[in-house]
Amino acid sequence: MTRYLPPVLMGLALTSLSPAADLQFKNRLLGDLVRQVPDILKTYDAETGHFGKGIWICTDQNVMFPLAVAYARQGEGNKYYKDKQLLETVMKAGDALIADADEDGKWVFRKKDGSEWGKIWMPWTYSRWVRAFMLIRDDMPPDRRAAWEKALTLGYDGIARGQLGHVHNIPAHHAMGLYFAGRALDRPEWCEKAADFMKKVVGAQFEGGYWSEDAGPVVRYNFVYIDALGTYYSASGDQRVLPAIEKAIRFHSMFTYPDGSIVETIDERNPYHDGVHPANAGFTLTPAGRALLHTLWAKLGKEPLSSDLIAGLLIHGQEGPMDPSLLNPSGSLEVMTEKGLDRAAVLRRGPWYVCVSAYTAPIPKSRWHQDRQNFVSIFHEKAGLIIGGGNTKLQPVWSNFTVGDMALLQHKPGDEKPDFLPKGPLFHVPSDAKLIREPELGLDLTYGRQVCRIRIRPKDDHRLELILSVPGLGDDPVAAHLTLLPHMKKPLETPGEQSVTLGDASVAWTPAQVAERVSHGAARLLVPDTASLFWPALPHNPYRKDGRAEPAEGRIEIRLPFDRRHTEYTVALEVPG
Repeated sequence: MTRYLPPVLMGLALTSLSPAADLQFKNRLLGDLVRQVPDILKTYDAETGHFGKGIWICTDQNVMFPLAVAYARQGEGNKYYKDKQLLETVMKAGDALIADADEDGKWVFRKKDGSEWGKIWMPWTYSRWVRAFMLIRDDMPPDRRAAWEKALTLGYDGIARGQLGHVHNIPAHHAMGLYFAGRALDRPEWCEKAADFMKKVVGAQFEGGYWSEDAGPVVRYNFVYIDALGTYYSASGDQRVLPAIEKAIRFHSMFTYPDGSIVETIDERNPYHDGVHPANAGFTLTPAGRALLHTLWAKLGKEPLSSDLIAGLLIHGQEGPMDPSLLNPSGSLEVMTEKGLDRAAVLRRGPWYVCVSAYTAPIPKSRWHQDRQNFVSIFHEKAGLIIGGGNTKLQPVWSNFTVGDMALLQHKPGDEKPDFLPKGPLFHVPSDAKLIREPELGLDLTYGRQVCRIRIRPKDDHRLELILSVPGLGDDPVAAHLTLLPHMKKPLETPGEQSVTLGDASVAWTPAQVAERVSHGAARLLVPDTASLFWPALPHNPYRKDGRAEPAEGRIEIRLPFDRRHTEYTVALEVPG
């Protein structure tokens, strides 16, 4: 089991929330959905039945689900309830999917940039299509209903036969959709197959409350599993999935930044993305999950939930009491252990939130699984995420340390099938990481034969220190790298008379130009006199075929080289009051 010593969740505290308070949202969200319908319809082409802008892709049709919910759900002020024109729009959306599918019910996996990734039974589209069908089928003309039944049967027959082979986020979503298809199309064997697969999903959950694809959590895709399990539960009532949902909610209560964004430090696939992640209907199934949702939605302010999320909450969500106990401050350090090993920790000290990861793995050959290279993230409630930002591939300067020649690993523009290994003696991924709890939180990281150390020392609400050291420095070149999150179109300044507005233009400042201080956003860093600065340190973006990345996806790199005279550095982060 995961041990938490002591349990702390300061940043998401609900100090005014009574344990007896209920989360009630359905009446309000129906009104929000009704207000969003006109904007959805603005992207509709009545001639083709297509939604969306630019290149048409099958997932553009996913909006049929919220439109079907607006059509089918009666409530005060819902002028779309049983609206014949809206019914016709939803039917034409499905007809367009039928027209575009091949003989197996697959669509071309096409992205808005025009790239194509083969043919697929797109899980996100199929699950929304079958649920929309269940909402409108009684009002469909017999011929349209029969055409939809035939097409959905074709697609889900292929999914049932060949898409539930191993536990992964996509098969989990497919299994959820298959359960609904079994109910909608009177195929009980599909429901049974889906239930069996969901049992496997529950069994594959790790001790810490997450699912893994290679080594360690995939934090962002964890939401896909919770959504799949929760939506499945709403239709099946299968009690076997609830413990897994409860563990996953505890995991997310720990690994959510105080502003509601997702912690990337332990994620093996996704770098940091700012903005509140509003979760999904699966979180409404437990009192602790409802309390977390209440907090996240409050952080959205006036920003509305998406129509798709609203639809899921209206159909699959549960209102009820909240338990804020996971969200109340009660200490300073929270450690996640698995099989007796400390794997990750969260330090909360006043406005500071620090996450450290001890998950390591050999360099994966898959483009989707990133190099485990960046092990610390530092967040301040005023400045947001300052240092960290997650992992990538083919970019050694995103690593906390490098040992060897960094030129031996780089992304070649246009290469769609790169070799992700260094072309010589370079260690940018440690073979081992040991999490240090005391006297200061930190990590001992092993790169080849070189041990590199990080220690973290919060001083007060406005200052935190990072101590970076390389005891027993060998002959290979060793450097530490601090990756700063960029604030585009904001000043990047040093005392050495250097100032730019951060944009597409490259920056390379020498130690003399850095002059021991860097200011950006709401934070400033006091750095040693050997520190240089580079922008942009670009990642390899696996979701683009050629791996290219835009400057806004990059990081500001502060580079600290070690030598016999410099084996330990202290970097101070300051956020003025």
